Amino acid sequence: MFKSAMLRVLSCLICLLLKACVAEYVSAIGDPRMRRDGLRVAMEGWNFCNEVGDEAPGMGSPRAADCFDLHCQQGTYKPPSLSLSLFLSTYGHGFCFLHAEKGFPTRYNMTHLVTEKDNKLGVGDCFDGVPLTALRDVDLYAVAKELYLGGKCQVEDDPRPWQFWMIMLKNGNLDTAAVLCPENGKKAAPFPPEPRFPCFGPGCMNQPLVFHNYTTLLEPAAGRKGPPTMRGRFFGTYDLDADLCGGLPGKNKNISYYSVTWEKEVGRGSWVFHHYLRTSEKYPWLMLYLRSDATTGLSGGYHYPTRGMSKIIPQSPDFMVRVTLEVKQGGGPKSQFYLMDMGGCWKNDGRPCDGDVTSDVTRYSEMIINPETTAWCAPDNLGVCPPYHTLPDGTRIHRNDTARFPYAAYHVYCSPGNGQHLEEPYNLCDAYSNPQPQEILQILPHPAWGAYGYPTKQGEGWVGDPRTWVLNVGGLSQALYFYQDPGTAPARRQWTSLDVGTEIYVSDVGEVAEWTVSDFDVIVPKQKAV
Repeated sequence: MFKSAMLRVLSCLICLLLKACVAEYVSAIGDPRMRRDGLRVAMEGWNFCNEVGDEAPGMGSPRAADCFDLHCQQGTYKPPSLSLSLFLSTYGHGFCFLHAEKGFPTRYNMTHLVTEKDNKLGVGDCFDGVPLTALRDVDLYAVAKELYLGGKCQVEDDPRPWQFWMIMLKNGNLDTAAVLCPENGKKAAPFPPEPRFPCFGPGCMNQPLVFHNYTTLLEPAAGRKGPPTMRGRFFGTYDLDADLCGGLPGKNKNISYYSVTWEKEVGRGSWVFHHYLRTSEKYPWLMLYLRSDATTGLSGGYHYPTRGMSKIIPQSPDFMVRVTLEVKQGGGPKSQFYLMDMGGCWKNDGRPCDGDVTSDVTRYSEMIINPETTAWCAPDNLGVCPPYHTLPDGTRIHRNDTARFPYAAYHVYCSPGNGQHLEEPYNLCDAYSNPQPQEILQILPHPAWGAYGYPTKQGEGWVGDPRTWVLNVGGLSQALYFYQDPGTAPARRQWTSLDVGTEIYVSDVGEVAEWTVSDFDVIVPKQKAV
C-alpha cells in the first residue's frame, strides 16, 4: 500500500515537472508542427543574385500565395464534461471531425484569401499600397507584392502576426556578360563565361513558369471512413517553351520541372509538403527549399522587407528545430541536400544588418546529408576549412592541429568577400550569388555534431531512412565559426531563415530530387520569446 502510494506521488511529481519544463518553452513559428488546418503558404522565385531580373511571360511577378480559412458548419455540440474553451484548447482543429465521429452532420467551407488576380499581378499593375517606384521596377515590385500577399494571409498572434510558409525557387544560371548581379554588393563588370556559372545564352536567368492548383477539399474514397483531405500545389518549369498540359514531363524529356504539393486530413496530423525537382541541360543548377522566414524585417539572403512564419527570430544558442524528413530521390552526386539550412545577416563588426549591401553580410550554415558529398576540407587544403573547430565544452581546435581537427566534418568553408582581416590561407565565397557579400559554412554528418542531435555518419536520414529530427540548431550555430573583425563585440547570431531542401549544383545530366517535409517546428525558451 505504502509503495503504491509513493509511486502515485512520484508519478504526480514527474508529471508536474514535465509540465513545468514544457511550459518554459514555446514555438517560435505561427503554425507549430504544421498542424493548422487553415494553411498559409506562398512561393517566391529568385534569380542568381536573389532578385527578379525579368518576369516570365504571362506569369506576373514571381510571388504567389495559397491561404485559406476552413470553417466547420454545424450545431454547437461539445462534450458535457469540458468547457468550450478547454475543449478547443484540447482538440483544436479536430473540432469538426469529432462532430462527425459522434454522428453529428459536418460540412466544411473553405474561404480562400488570395485570388488568381492577386497572384498574377505583374510590374505596372496597381494594388493597395504599391509604391510608385515599384510600378516600374520588377525587383521592387516583387517586394511590394510579397508584402501585399502577406497582408491578405496574415494571422494575428502573440508576440506578433505571421503570414505564411515560403517555398523558395532559385535559378543558378548566371549571364556573366549581362551584369545583372552585383559583385559583393557593388556594381560588377562583365567577364567571360566560367564553368562554375552555367548559362546557355541571353535570357538564361529567367524566372519559371508557375502553375497553381488551389487547395481543395477531397472527400474520402468510397467505403473509406474519416475526414476529408485538403490538397493543393504549385508546379512548373524554367523552360519557357515547355508544354505541361499533361502534367509531369516524361522521364526522357530534357525539361526542368518542379512541384510542391501540400496535403493534410482535416483535424488530423501535420501538413505534408511533397517536393519534386528536376534539372536539365539548360538549367543544371536549381534550388528548392521550404522556409520559415522572418515575419518582418530582412530574411536570409534577402535585403528587402519580408514576410514569413517565424514570429520570433531564433537566436544562438537558445533554440531547437523539430522536422520530419523523408528523402525519396536524392538528386544525384551534386545534390547538396540540406537537412537544415540557416540564414542570418550581420556586419563584420558584429552590428546587425541594415540594408546596406556593401557592408551587410549574409551568413549561411548548412548540413548536407547526401552521402556522395565529400569533405573538401583537409590537412593539405586548409583554405576551405574554418580557422578553428569548437567542441561542445568551448575548447577550440585550430585547423593546423592535424591530430585533433575534424576535417571530415566539413565540406567547405568560404570567407566573406569584404573581410579585411581574414586568416590565411582563405577561400572567398562566390561574389555574385547574393545581393551582398556572403559567408558559407557547409558541414557533413560526423560524430563531431552528435551532441547537437545531427547525423553522425553518412547515410543517416538519406533515401530509405526517413526520420524525425530534433536538432539543437541554436547550440550548433553558436559553436560554428563565423568571421568577425578583431576587437569587435560578438554578433547576436539571429537566424531569420530556417529551411530544408536541396541545391542541385551544376549537374552533368538531368537529375531528380524528391522528398517530403512535415511536422516542422522551431522551439525557443519562453523568456526569449520576444
